[in-house]
Amino acid sequence: MQEISKGANVSLTALSEDAGAVVVSLGWTSATGAGDADVSVLLLDENGKIRSENDFYFYNHPAAADGSVQLLGKTPTSNGDEDRISVDLTAVPEDVARIVVAASQYGGARFGDLDDLRMTVSDRTGEPLVGYSIEDAGVETAFIFGELYRRGEEWKFRAVGQGYETGLTGLATDFGIEVLEDTEPAAATAESTAESTAETAAVPAPPEEGEATAVPAEATATAPEAPAAEAAASEAAAASATVPAQTRGRAPRTTRKKVTLPKVAKKSLAENESWRTARLFPVPSLKSDKEREVRATSVLLSVMAQVPELGRRLTAGFGAPAGRMQTFTEVPLPHGDTPKRPDGVIRVERAGKLWTALVETKTHGNPLKDEQVQQYMDIAARRGYEAVITLSNDVALDGSPVVDVKIDGRRKHKVSLWHLSWAEVAHQAQMLIRHEGVGNAAHAWLLQELLEYLQHENSGCHGFQNMGPAWVPVRKGIEDETISPDDERAVDVVESWERLIRQVCLRLGGELGQKALPVQRTRRDSDPRTRRALAAAALCADGKLSAELRIDGTSSVMAVTADLRTGKVRTSVDIPAPEGSYPLATTKRLLRALAEAPADLHVQSLVEGENGPRGTLERLRPEPGDLLPKDGAAPTGFRLSLIKGMGNTRGNTESGFIRGVDAAVDRFYHGVVAHLGAVEARGGRRG
Repeated sequence: MQEISKGANVSLTALSEDAGAVVVSLGWTSATGAGDADVSVLLLDENGKIRSENDFYFYNHPAAADGSVQLLGKTPTSNGDEDRISVDLTAVPEDVARIVVAASQYGGARFGDLDDLRMTVSDRTGEPLVGYSIEDAGVETAFIFGELYRRGEEWKFRAVGQGYETGLTGLATDFGIEVLEDTEPAAATAESTAESTAETAAVPAPPEEGEATAVPAEATATAPEAPAAEAAASEAAAASATVPAQTRGRAPRTTRKKVTLPKVAKKSLAENESWRTARLFPVPSLKSDKEREVRATSVLLSVMAQVPELGRRLTAGFGAPAGRMQTFTEVPLPHGDTPKRPDGVIRVERAGKLWTALVETKTHGNPLKDEQVQQYMDIAARRGYEAVITLSNDVALDGSPVVDVKIDGRRKHKVSLWHLSWAEVAHQAQMLIRHEGVGNAAHAWLLQELLEYLQHENSGCHGFQNMGPAWVPVRKGIEDETISPDDERAVDVVESWERLIRQVCLRLGGELGQKALPVQRTRRDSDPRTRRALAAAALCADGKLSAELRIDGTSSVMAVTADLRTGKVRTSVDIPAPEGSYPLATTKRLLRALAEAPADLHVQSLVEGENGPRGTLERLRPEPGDLLPKDGAAPTGFRLSLIKGMGNTRGNTESGFIRGVDAAVDRFYHGVVAHLGAVEARGGRRG
């Protein structure tokens, strides 16, 4: 990878033979774990201005209709967060001269508070081409990291590093975007709702011969009835022609009308609960692992082909271009004496060129096999295919694959290996149908049917469900105090814990429509293996697994601790006290904000980092003064905690450890964190 400095530029064509599509990554770390920024992309004409409001892409307008730009969202790395953007340069309209990549902060935060600010451009295989680190960030609240620009027939990259103290407003105004100065939440109007409901739902066209079909032979299903389509359309996003100023917690409106499904289903017409709703993808008859794999592959691939938003969302990060997608299952491919049959094949056509990926699927906790994936990598390399995608309940960490394969460096054609978890598929489907919207009601209905299928107990697509073979001996060793701090099995448990926390973030983020990510408080040059070894030593010493989560829209970091000795899961958050406020008034305000919180919530005052008086919410409500230190010292903040028992199994039953952690995080967020907006706003940002 070539490193360049501020102001320098480089030709992408000179760095890679295949620079038609790139993935741009913006990364940073934060010592407090609370630092974050929102990425945005602007398409500019020769005059340096946007052509229309649709040329501005941000968290509520994440993708271009032509597939040229797509925000892929945040990914946890070994030392922080990384925001990725897929840019298909072959799909960029000819009258676009520059593509500006920027980020902005909110709530008074500055880029100087973040560490390791960096931008990287990779080719479609994930191979880094050029990188640029920003060393001089200070009081800026918005930053242009870099830009892609045309020079004749080629695209070049320039490291810009220009900051704005005026935040998103100043940046947007420079490029011709009209900015709303009000801060009141935008509401959908009756007119926009009427326009949305006018969209008609069409039955997706049947797949062509040879394509994957998601409807089993034994199932007969009809198109969504008119009421269902109307209910889906009634939640369509409102239209607007402006971009908001530096606001947070509101959903900016764009000129693109989208369809989402209502969060609350209409009242059932069934006579009693024994009547089962007809499903497009039935699963009760699935009995064997092979049946689950075949059905799950066919269901997913067919929906990807019929719903462009999902197909593009799941493949853009793997280097696929924006184009016509077709999907296939059980395709025989020559390999030695016996042909091999990958579970699926994805093909995307654009401008006469084909992008092809082989898909290997596992369900119900079955592990991927290194040898099998290696064979598909070899087949793909010989046939000139671009990628192999593994799909299972396992969750990848640090963007790395979950199988061990060897890449023959002598081959000119490179094949990229990517991993996708079923939890990520469900997350993306939920984001589209609940929060971001899709093109029409039929697509929303198909995504809802896919989600129902994935969440069914018989589908085998439930996500990460097993802490691995090291879990039982490590837990027993901690209980008996016989485990050694350098036991390699403890490192395996720490890695499984990281996968679990990543999946908890995916589920919670999909439900809330907000970004939820694990917090890593390490520097960019830190080694993940070393970090896990330190966490494993701490696990052996005190018997605790710990993690921190950051949820967009909240200024605090949620801590999760599983104590294997006591069998308890503790979830907690620290809330800073407002400066200059009266301690008793602050305490009363906090308890009022927690009126709907569980009575067993533990509240503790913090005095200059030390622990002060504490008690349960039930005890403190009538006597808020009991939370104040007896010596009259003013609390600097408060720690809110919930404690829940965890299961003893690997997570295969309702009382399992994995489900226990997931339930603890869910209860704490909805019962506590969701009510703290006003308190956090007064207390300011942490760190």
